[in-house]
Amino acid sequence: MALIRVALIGLSSSAKTSWAAQGHLPYLLSPRGKSHYEIVALLNSSVASAEAARKHFSLPSDVRTYGDPNDLALDPDVDFVVCCTRVDTHSLTTEPSLRAGKAVYIEWPLVENCEEAVALTANKRLDNSIIGLQGRVSPIVLKLKEILKSGRIGRVLSSDIRAYGNLLPRDSLPEGLSYFADRKIGGNPITIAYGHTIDYVHEVLGEFASFKSRMQIQRPVVAVRGTDGTRIKEIESDVPDFLAVHGKLAKGKADIAEDATLSVTYRSGQQFKGNPGFVWTINGEAGEIMVTANGAYIHSDSYREPIEIKIHDHASEEVIDVEWDWEDWQKELPYRSRIVAELYERYARWWNNGRPIGDLPEERNWPRLHDAVARMKEMDEVFKQYDAQNA
Repeated sequence: MALIRVALIGLSSSAKTSWAAQGHLPYLLSPRGKSHYEIVALLNSSVASAEAARKHFSLPSDVRTYGDPNDLALDPDVDFVVCCTRVDTHSLTTEPSLRAGKAVYIEWPLVENCEEAVALTANKRLDNSIIGLQGRVSPIVLKLKEILKSGRIGRVLSSDIRAYGNLLPRDSLPEGLSYFADRKIGGNPITIAYGHTIDYVHEVLGEFASFKSRMQIQRPVVAVRGTDGTRIKEIESDVPDFLAVHGKLAKGKADIAEDATLSVTYRSGQQFKGNPGFVWTINGEAGEIMVTANGAYIHSDSYREPIEIKIHDHASEEVIDVEWDWEDWQKELPYRSRIVAELYERYARWWNNGRPIGDLPEERNWPRLHDAVARMKEMDEVFKQYDAQNA
């Protein structure tokens, strides 16, 4: 079977944060990844930058290097373009390849705003794509869907989430992420951390039929710190750092949560000392599920400490620990790459089976760009409600 030829956008030898290096490269360079994919090109802000990345990550000398997205789009030997850059460059770097008919994988958020998302995708279904909402295929989400499908807690009545974006300090930003305080860029804790969280919650429980939200900027001035932790300057933020949303759920995939109430509270920064950074309960007629983790990053970083799933059986009053685990092959990869790898695996299976159009069985499906547009529209409504409250 021919390998899927990949061009990576944003693999940098100098970036302060590099999801391409931490989330994608470990799988793509693993024996399992190499059985499906081959990195054949890099696109960076310049050819020199791409060449530096090729050398830094010890990639083969025949990996082609580009500084212009249009040149990459014209390369006939690239099948699949994977974009891991800052969100406000996603459209610029991937649109030429999309228009050229190449397959694309774009990290979340898709682009900086909903209008741009619709423009990039032409509001069409794009089967030949991946959006980096990998939380949908995390082992925690898969286990929760299994529990609900089994009927173990009966029909879902309500669900409550308290989540903290605790990978960053509550009152400062590293210099490389100072743009998190600039709403127009599109990448910030609300769109990224909360966006990932609400997406995998919807994957389990279904979409909102309607919702109301309130956001707040609790810390309008944040410090910017250098790599050594020193305070460089202070900047004003126009990005909310607190969000509360509640609403009624629509008819879900399993038809078990329709009309249930979903309530989510998200706050940037650390939780009360000694408490979990993420608590998710799903209350059913016959029992209740509780998930606890050190943070809301079930899509990436929360696996450094144990994530617990418990069920309270209402009839017996027992609290039961639910076991979950990674696939053996995932355990060979670092945490940040394990769920991304599952997206790649599902995509490769689809590619090698003739790339059928239309819906796939749930256990073989993955999120695509048109799924991202739906989530972008939800995020757009959250910010519209915030703007209306502050008009």
